Formats: sequence, structure tokens, C-alpha cells
Amino acid sequence: MIKTAVITISDKGSRGEREDGTGPALRHLLEKHGYQIDYYKMIPDEQDLIEKELIHLCDMFTLDLIITNGGTGFSKRDVTPEATRNIIEKHVPGISETMRMKSLAITPKAMLSRGISGIRKNTLIINLPGSPKAAVENLAFVIPALEHGIDILKGTASECAVEPK
Repeated sequence: MIKTAVITISDKGSRGEREDGTGPALRHLLEKHGYQIDYYKMIPDEQDLIEKELIHLCDMFTLDLIITNGGTGFSKRDVTPEATRNIIEKHVPGISETMRMKSLAITPKAMLSRGISGIRKNTLIINLPGSPKAAVENLAFVIPALEHGIDILKGTASECAVEPK
């Protein structure tokens, strides 16, 4: 079982002015693929708060995966990638590159997403857009490879695993 956190980053949502449609949609997709949701929270677009939340989850919990949604665009308040970049120990650019590349086949606006992916301790962190549709599409593009990557991170799989024919 892959232990997962979903964090929705939204000023309006954290103030109760907007219902979170993205977090529940991501939760549904993850659970459908056998992921266990151990933590969910909605927080405002505050870089120091996002950093503290990610550090706390990576350092104090034994989570395998943290999915953030929101705060990846061009708005002055969109600081999720910066917060993530500040706390990760290793970048995993292939995940974010794949999501942007596949999203470009759907909309040219995909190139405007600034989300990143990386590792802190034994936890993989992936930034997704705040839109429910975009977030679910992006996660669906990469979810087939995540379990293997997390198994490598946990030390339960070899990096040289050969795909079955």
C-alpha cells in the first residue's frame, strides 16, 4: 500500500470561500489505483506555510507520496513550486515534463504550468494544477510509473527492473 497525502493549496478554499473539488477528485483516482490516503489538508498560498507542511509530512510521517494541487500558475500568490524546490533533496523532472508534454496535446495552456516533482527523505512530492480536470489528467499520465519509482525509493525494487513483454 502506498501511503499518500493530498494537499490542496488555495487561499479561497482555506478561508471556506470555495469548495475543494480537486482534492476529492485526486483522492478518488489514487484510491482507484490502490493508494491509501493517510492525510488531506487545505492550506493557503503562503510559501513558508507550504514549506513547513511539506517538511513536516516528509520528516515526521512515513508517507510515500505527497500530491499537491494548486499554486502552480502565474499569479503572484502561486508559490507551490518555489516552496517545493526549497525543501526537496532531489529533483525528478521527468514526472513534471511528462505531465506538461501530454497535457499540451489537450491544451496549449499546459505550458503555463510551473509544477515540479522531487524527493525529500523517502517521500516523492508532485505538484499538480488546481483545476480538477487538469489535476486528474496530469496524475493519470504518470500514475502507471509511480508505484515502481516509490518501490525504488523505499528500497523494495531494483532500478533495473525489466518491463514484461
